[in-house]
Order: sequence, then C-alpha cells, then structure tokens
Amino acid sequence: MTSSNPANPADGLPLPRRYAAIATLCLGTALIIIDGGVANIALPTIARELGVDRSAVVSVVTVYQLMLVMLLLPFAGLGERIGLKRLYQWGQLLFAVATLLCFFAKSLPFLLIVRAAQAIGAAAALSVSSALIRAIYPAKQLGSGLGINSSIVSAGAALAPTLGGFILGIAPWPWVFASAVPFAIGSLILGRALPDTPPRDTPFDVIGAIMCAAMFGLVIGGLESGVHGDSPIVSAAIVLAGALVGLYFVRRQRNTPDPILPVDLLAQPVLLLSVIGAYTAFIASMTLIISMPFRLQSEFGFTPVEMGLLMAPWPMTNIVVAPLSGWLSSKIPAGALGGIGMAISIFALILIANLPAHPSHFDVIWRMALCGAGFGTFLPPNARLIIGSAPRERAAAAGGLVSTTRLLGQTTGATLVAALLALGLGGGATPPLVAATLALIAGLCSLARLRPSIRMPQSAEVAETVPTLKQSR
Repeated sequence: MTSSNPANPADGLPLPRRYAAIATLCLGTALIIIDGGVANIALPTIARELGVDRSAVVSVVTVYQLMLVMLLLPFAGLGERIGLKRLYQWGQLLFAVATLLCFFAKSLPFLLIVRAAQAIGAAAALSVSSALIRAIYPAKQLGSGLGINSSIVSAGAALAPTLGGFILGIAPWPWVFASAVPFAIGSLILGRALPDTPPRDTPFDVIGAIMCAAMFGLVIGGLESGVHGDSPIVSAAIVLAGALVGLYFVRRQRNTPDPILPVDLLAQPVLLLSVIGAYTAFIASMTLIISMPFRLQSEFGFTPVEMGLLMAPWPMTNIVVAPLSGWLSSKIPAGALGGIGMAISIFALILIANLPAHPSHFDVIWRMALCGAGFGTFLPPNARLIIGSAPRERAAAAGGLVSTTRLLGQTTGATLVAALLALGLGGGATPPLVAATLALIAGLCSLARLRPSIRMPQSAEVAETVPTLKQSR
C-alpha cells in the first residue's frame, strides 16, 4: 500500500489513492446527510400516522442533532488520540447498523432511541471528516476540497427530500430510513484508502469530554423541554445547570494544553466572528428547511411528492455554487464572499415569505434555488478560514468546531421551528422572515472580518502557506 504519510503533509495523499479517499468521504457524507434529510420530509406523515403532535414529531430531528452536538468535540479529541481513520470507520459502521434499525421503527419512542444511536456513529465520522479532508488534499487545494464536500452535502440534501417524497408515495414511512444503506457499504469498502494519520501520544481528557457533552445536552435539552414540556421552571433550571457546567468547563479548558473546546482558536477575533456567522447562518437555513414542508402542505396543499421536488432546488443549486465558492476562496477574501452570499439569501428569504396565495411550482422553485445559492456562497470560504488557519496538529479540533457549529445551529433552528409551531406561527411567513434576520447577522459578521484590525492578512485566507495562527498574524 502506498505510504499514508507523505514526506510533505501539505502535498496530501498521492494519486490515485487520493481519489479513493475522496470517494470514501463522499459516500460517508452522503450517507449521513441523506438519512438525516429524509426525516425532514417525513415529519408530517410520521406525526399523522403515529398520532403525535406536530411540534413533538420535530424531536425526530432534534434528538439526532442534539446527540451530534454533544459528541462532536469529544470525538474530535478522541480521534486525535486513536487515529482519525479508525474513528471514522467505526462511526460509519455504527451508523449503518443504526440506520437498518430505523427501518423497523414503528413508534416514536423507539424511533427516538435508534436515532440517538445513529447520531453516535454519525458524530464519530463527522468529527474527523474535515481533518481527513485536510490530510487528503494538497494544501493549495483545501478550499476546493471543502467545496466538493459541501457539494456532496448539497447533493445528499437534494436527493433526500425527493427520495423521501417518492418513498412516502409508494411505501410506509419507516422505509425512508433504509434508503442510505448502499452508501454505507461503499464507504466501508473504500475506507482503507483514508490517510493513517499518526495518533497523538497525549492523554484524553475524559472529564472534559463529559462536561462538554453535559453542557450542550443540558442547555439544548432544557430549551427543548421548554417547547414540549409543561413546566417552564424545570426547563429553565435545566438550562441554568447547563450554563453553569459550561462556565466551569470553559474556565477549565483555558488551562488545558489540548482543549476539547478549542478556546485557543476562538481567542482569534476573525475565527470567533466566523463561528458566530456560521452559527446564525445554519439557524436560518434550518428554520426554513424544516418549516417549509409544513407550509407547503397545510397552506398550499402540495402532496409529499411535490414537496420533495419543491425543496430540492435549494441543495441542487449548492452542488454548483459550493465548489465555485470554494475555488474563489483562494482568490477573494472570505469576508467579501460571505457578505455577498448572505445578501443573496436575505433577498430570497423575503421573497419566500411573500409567496403568492396560490403559488405555482415555479414560484417556489426559483426562490428556493436563489436562497440555496446564497448559503452556498457563504459556507465553504467560512469553513476554509477556520480549518486552514489552525495548526495542522489541531486540524481535528478545528474540524470538530466547524461541525459542532453547523449542528448546533441546525439544532437551534429545529428547536426554534418547534417553538413557532407550538405558538401557531410555524406555517406562514414568519419562519422565512426570522431566517432573513439571522442571515443579516451572519452577513454582518462576515463583513466585519474585512476590517484591518480584525482580519488576517489576505495571504492567510487565500493560500495555505501559514501553518499556525500565531504565524498568520
């Protein structure tokens, strides 16, 4: 087998092994995205057939997202100790097994339990995927690699609603969870091509990992219980407990050489702004993606098959825009690209909020495509700035931060939609207007990175020639 550790790590894997490794990550990413996305389109059907409230069935999404948020950073730290490839492969295997169990789900409690197990495998794989991308591609191609990965995410997201709508039209809803199994088999077969990054000979902070999971779990779980539960006082107490754990955890991490929560990276203003911008952007996108099926069905009367087709233009546009944006990130500062992307999305979200009373398919399709183009312009350069600027030995931590920010934003968005549904505001123009406000915040964060007092030198954004944050200042 070709050596997995080239003399110069900046050169990535040698060809043709690099192609096999890229295919492995593409299949694994598609598996996780498709199986997560089909759940969104099936939510109204699941709620109706299981006889549960619409706001309660959103927990099918939020429990999955919650487990991911809780475990991504601890798994990223674990991957640095046991090897990125090993953790990725074990995560893929666990996810595939849990996916098959989802096929047999016949009740909401059982489905939630299996989705939680599924999320454990997904967290293991996702926590190290960005670090593996950095090890696979030559340094100068990192932006393009992240753009390709975003395209796979978008392609999976595009296929998921269409596939889910088609399956719901011909089979019971449990079948939608078995649709991604072939991707798992392909990823596991090709997985030997992944780079064998050497594990770090440092102890794993078990206490820190537990505190990290508890912090996210208590805060998000408390917010969820506030939406679905009957006791606001208990929910507030849970959130407060999570905040106190988080306060102590962050203080403890500041004195840790290799923190699970990368406070050393977040100390850089440009990266902190990137994380805040990504967080609000993902809340915005998830708010629209989850709320739109309810609006399309209840307000406009579209069928599940039609809903799948109408939701597909968003990710389909990303398939084209994300790689282009990733390539442009080697030529144009991420702050400028992000500002342009969010301006496009804000305009599209306002148009979606003001759909005509009886929209045609085309009325929905071109608005969703325009909105997807805006988010596709924003996200790859933002991720590259975070991952490419971290020291190589901290690549897993930076990748875990990117993934955690994405999942935390998506979980927050799902919780926000559940709250809007519970208040009777989740099916009309309110969700896209809320999303537009969040996109505005993301755009302002992106543009703020252009200030000379905040931003890195342009060379640090457009070329992977600076190995550490300290050197890039």
